Formats: sequence, C-alpha cells, structure tokens
Amino acid sequence: MAYKKLILKRGKEESLFRFHPWVFSGAISHSLENLKDGEIVDVLSSEGMFIARGHFQHGTIAVRILTFDDEVIDSEFWENRIKSALKLRLAIGLADSSQSNAFRLVHGEGDLLPGLIVDCYGDTAVMQAHSIGMHLQRKVIANALVKVMDGRISNVFYKSETTLPFIQDEEQDMGFLVGHTNNDIAVENGLKFHVDWIRGQKTGFFIDQRENRSLLEKYAKDRAVLNMCCYTGGFSFYAMRGGAKLVHSVDSSAKAIELTNINVELNFPGDNRHLAFCDDAFKFLEKADGKYDLMILDPPAFAKHRGALHNALKGYIRLNNKALEKIKPGGVLFTFSCSQVVTKDQFRSAVFTAAAQAKRKVRILHQLHQPADHPVNIYHPEGEYLKGLVLYVE
Repeated sequence: MAYKKLILKRGKEESLFRFHPWVFSGAISHSLENLKDGEIVDVLSSEGMFIARGHFQHGTIAVRILTFDDEVIDSEFWENRIKSALKLRLAIGLADSSQSNAFRLVHGEGDLLPGLIVDCYGDTAVMQAHSIGMHLQRKVIANALVKVMDGRISNVFYKSETTLPFIQDEEQDMGFLVGHTNNDIAVENGLKFHVDWIRGQKTGFFIDQRENRSLLEKYAKDRAVLNMCCYTGGFSFYAMRGGAKLVHSVDSSAKAIELTNINVELNFPGDNRHLAFCDDAFKFLEKADGKYDLMILDPPAFAKHRGALHNALKGYIRLNNKALEKIKPGGVLFTFSCSQVVTKDQFRSAVFTAAAQAKRKVRILHQLHQPADHPVNIYHPEGEYLKGLVLYVE
C-alpha cells in the first residue's frame, strides 16, 4: 500500500535513528498543506531513504511514529500491537488477577501506540485518543481489542472529547463502540470503586496510583489522614482499610466529593471515620494545624505545556510548603506531580524549597513513580510523567 511521503531536512533524522517516536514540524523540508490530519505517512531521510511510518497531524508534533518497519497499517497491525501490550500485562500479573480487574492495557508511546490510551475496568475497556489518527482508527482498534482480549473484554467505551481538537466534518462518536453495560464497578487490590467513564477525568479513575495507594495503606494504621485533591477517594479507602483512625477527603469539585462518598460507602458502609469536604486546598490546609499525621497531595497537572513550567513549580512549592507547615510532628507526607513537563529533579527541588521555607526537618522515605502497566519507552523518556515522594516530617 502506498502512503504519502514526508521528507526530513538534512540531519533531522538522527532522533528517528534512535527510535524516538515523534517528528516535529520544524524537521520537515516541505510544505504540509496537502496533508490531512490523521493520514498515515512515510517519513523519509533527506536522501529519500525510508525511516518510519506514522500518523500525521498539523501542529508541533507533526508525526507520531507507529512503526520503523515498512509494514502495512491494517487490522492485523493493530491486533499485533495489542497482543504485545497484553503479553506485558500478563507477565506482570495484572490482566488475569483475581484481586484486581482494573489496569492500563495500552499506554501510548510506552506500548508503541502513540496517541492511544486503553484502560480496562472489568469487562469494559475505556479507549481514549490523543491524536486524530487514532480517532479515525477507533472502530478498527475497538474490534481488535475485543478479538485480542478473547473474552476478557465485552464492551469498548470511547471517551476522547477532552483529548482531541475540534474535528470538522468528523463525528466525535463518544460512547460505546462495542457492547453496552451499566455496571461501572471495578476492583483494585480487593477494593471496589465506581468508574465514571462518561463525565469523569481521564478514563474515569487514576489507575496510575494503584501501587502508591497500596504503600499508603501500610502507613495508615492509627493515623489521622488528609487526602487532598482526592478526586474519587482512592487513597481514602486504602487508608481506611489500613486502620486509619480518621480520614478526611478534600476536593474543589462537588462531583468528586460525591463520588468519594459513594466509593467509601461501597467499601465501608456506615463507617464514621470518613468525612468529605468540598473546599479549596489552600483554604482547607490553612485550618489544619496539627490535625493530621498522614497527608496526601495529589493535585491535577499544574503544567500541561512548557510555557506553564515556571508557574507550576511555584504552585508545587506553595502547596507543599503549606502542608509541611501544618502536618503534625512525626507525620508522613505523600506528595505527587503528574505534570509531564516537570522533571523528577525539578519536582524534588520544589519540595526541597517548600521544606526549607517551612523550617521542618524532612527525610525522604520513598521515591515514587508510575506503575508497570504505564511503561516508559526507553527511547521516549518524556513518557515518565508521574513522580512522587514520601516524606517523614519531624
């Protein structure tokens, strides 16, 4: 099958020879006006040698590479990539776990499928496209998912309204592409939670904090816990199972607080250790003097592009400073950043600055990251987005 050609400027092929999966618009030697968003294109060197094949899209990232081989992008291609992703999840014990039926099956560049996210909740897969190319292939991919998962998945819900630009003359097609279900309860490490894949953030739950929630459970016994930016309460019900004496969940979204209360009740019906508050993080922390000896700071991304990096770092300093000022002596703080443009060193430096400003003695107990079902392509270090620290505060 013949695909349209993109020719690179001289010297711009080096990153592709190192298997980086992006081609930036400035690396291309000719006009892109004759190309449509979502088209599959061949990327050639300045001498005309084939290098890679991928999805084109007008913007800074012009091509997201699907393959470095001269192979047809058809239903068999999608099936083979999903088989490879499933094989990894089986190897780490997630795809057929008796204790968890929630995991990420496809993690974009980490699974050599840039622009595609697939999270599994029981027998429902929630698919999210971050590129128009993946959007155009959504039905083929959905069918490949059901075929490859071989009975593990019966329903595929498509949720990309917040991750795609407006596509003129193209149906957004949000909703079920395959099957249908009203069962929105999933299980993680034996705990149940409702997944709001229709109105919720991302695909409906933050699967990437699964291992970090398990770690928090081990610190929770007899502690007073504050789960700040709680979203649907994941850290809260892990803390309760860990034996916390009280758990307070805080979020600025009333919808998040509603979901948190529903999820806590699902796991601990009638348990009066838990209270949820719809409030601003800084206002709530201002009133938290010495009340809590275990805190979680898991805010939404403060920076979604490099232009916001400076203000994001100031935000992390301010939030962590306030928590470090207010946490009880001998307390433990779990603090996170999910901003991809903030590096581990930058986040650690921001927390260091916050600790110095708070004038507290602070030691690092753990350095945290995303779990194995959110793999990082070794040729694409930008995929390492989640970073966290567990701190002991005297």
